[in-house]
Amino acid sequence: MKIVCAPDSFKESMSAAEAAAALAEGVRRVLPDADCPQVPMADGGEGFTESLADALGLEMIEVPVTDAYGGPASARFALADGVAVMECAQAIGLGMIPPERRRIREATTAGVGQMILAALDRGAHEFLIGIGGSATNDGGAGMLRALGVRFTDEHGAELDGGPASLTRLAEVDVSGLDPRARDAVFRIACDVDNPLLGDRGASAVYGPQKGASPEDVRFLDDALRRLATVSGHLDSVATEEGVGAAGGLGYAFRAFLDGRLQSGVDLVVEAVGLARIIEGADFVFTGEGAMDRQTLMGKTLSGIARVARPAGVPIVAFAGKFGEGVEELYDHGFVGLVPIVASITTLGDSLRNGRQALADAAERAVRLIMAGRGREK
Repeated sequence: MKIVCAPDSFKESMSAAEAAAALAEGVRRVLPDADCPQVPMADGGEGFTESLADALGLEMIEVPVTDAYGGPASARFALADGVAVMECAQAIGLGMIPPERRRIREATTAGVGQMILAALDRGAHEFLIGIGGSATNDGGAGMLRALGVRFTDEHGAELDGGPASLTRLAEVDVSGLDPRARDAVFRIACDVDNPLLGDRGASAVYGPQKGASPEDVRFLDDALRRLATVSGHLDSVATEEGVGAAGGLGYAFRAFLDGRLQSGVDLVVEAVGLARIIEGADFVFTGEGAMDRQTLMGKTLSGIARVARPAGVPIVAFAGKFGEGVEELYDHGFVGLVPIVASITTLGDSLRNGRQALADAAERAVRLIMAGRGREK
């Protein structure tokens, strides 16, 4: 029997790789000779780099960068055969900055540019980048500046690329853009459809989550409008869906680096070759910490369903918690929804014992499957 183990991470309990190993362990308790490909999955958010690194056999590299406010930090990305996988949140993540330190008008994406340069120096020519979870709202200007783009005011003085400086922007000079970056391929994991500006733009929708006051939101939107206007993209790229992601970082990738924005989970599914892996499979075992009707809206399991269902491979999903509307998954190729908590316990214990609980749940599921097959005979 072939059972593909392709879970997302179980937040605060186990990584996607650990979850895949637990599922395979449970399967093999019942079927020692089962073929159990382990395919850690992600949707472009937390665990994006780790999932692709595990699936593609990439080397993890740690480099010094600056955080969103210019402080020292370190970031990890994965690299092999010229392909680099990274998450912007490694350098400029909101979680890296305590609330009392958040000054969004000063935050920049320079650290992302530094990560890209480090990968270019190591031979990267193709980038898969997750851009969720940023603390910034600079339209990617800080990243571009790190890559050689110059931003100057009307007097020719160079600006640092932060939102506070962009309101004085008079010229954008791309002649110094690192030619390696200009020639590289950028595929950006982006799971939002917001444009750069306005009521649905980067500043209005995501600024408050990063500590922006209503006054800050207006200021930030004006700064990004200035950037798009001076760069010549106000009525073109700035209006595209997704360019408002990560405080306008999606805009910078599209407008200056010809980046391709795509669903994070679709990018992962494509990169790991999930369609090829599930060929001839009897089941796909997947899961994540909590599942509800939102699970099918761009999250990891929705991408798995889009591949498995047309191939006629049934899906069994495992979760620590099932919420409202989860039964809708039965209409999308899921044949079983299995809780991994088998007894009354505390949340803390459930998280600590998640790997064992998941393996036990996978074992129970396989025993039920085999019992059913026995009855069919």
